[in-house]
Amino acid sequence: MSFRIGKHDFNKPLLLAPMEDVTDASFRIICKRLGADLVFTEFVNSEGLRRGSEKTHQKLKLFQEERPAGIQIYGSDIQAMVDAAKIAEEEAPDLIDINAGCWVKNVTGHGAGAALLKDLVYLEKLLREIVKAVNVPVTVKTRLGWDEQSIKIIDVAKICEDVGIKMLTVHCRTRSQAHKGIPDWSWIEKVKAVVNIPVILNGGVMTPEDAKRAFDETGCDGVMIARGAIHNPFIFKQTKELFEKGYYTEIPIEEKIQTLLEQLSLAVKIKGERKGVIEFRKHYSGYLKGFYNSAKLRSELMQYYTFEEVKNHIQRFFESKLHQQEILTEKVE
Repeated sequence: MSFRIGKHDFNKPLLLAPMEDVTDASFRIICKRLGADLVFTEFVNSEGLRRGSEKTHQKLKLFQEERPAGIQIYGSDIQAMVDAAKIAEEEAPDLIDINAGCWVKNVTGHGAGAALLKDLVYLEKLLREIVKAVNVPVTVKTRLGWDEQSIKIIDVAKICEDVGIKMLTVHCRTRSQAHKGIPDWSWIEKVKAVVNIPVILNGGVMTPEDAKRAFDETGCDGVMIARGAIHNPFIFKQTKELFEKGYYTEIPIEEKIQTLLEQLSLAVKIKGERKGVIEFRKHYSGYLKGFYNSAKLRSELMQYYTFEEVKNHIQRFFESKLHQQEILTEKVE
């Protein structure tokens, strides 16, 4: 469970998955602060990079605090992917990851993401050319196969190792499953039996207990967390505590709010105030889940466009909430 990629050593690492419209720099930095060992950008369109799209290129920017960090690119055209990898390399990532697992139609419909699993000869050529084109380590994230009738992960793993891929992340569902159904973690052991490169488990890791069970049951070299981090960014911190102590503590309300505001502040600093606040809205549910009347609070926060407005409203809400609790306590006594 210990391995090295480039100049970085890892031991039972927890990885933040690349997620479109989620893993921007502010979220990556927060997850790093909370214990993530390796983080990834949103997946970046190779054609957009090659055309010089500024919006696409912005996704490549990495900050020192979030390192080690990987840039994930996607596409179906070999030359476009090679060009994109070279452009990404200019941002000095710690690794470049190839998306061979995205299931959504607007990606697979263009032959990218999990659609690459339909033609392993082409996939091999694509990966080989990218590895030859750049000097940073290249990794791959994929799925078991296109559907239950075409599970090809063993062949994919062998191809990856043969062409020089340094790490393979396996989402243990097929493309046809999307996020539905129980992921089949038993494939991790089978993949590890045929390759020597690190194999990372992805899929179905929603709690610290899930992460521990993934290591214990499969012998995976690392665990990549996706939706589990959206629902609870503290999953990295709690999982590390579970490894160390055999248990983990719940996160106090004050710490959740402080971290929420830290990420929002980062988002505003990086993107500008209005855009930062608007794009942060998707994270409210993860930070506020389980709080008294949190649905009402989330709804109210949607109307604000500045950091101070959000901060002040949250402060007023919790002062009121604590006051309500004091009143209830007095009545009981």
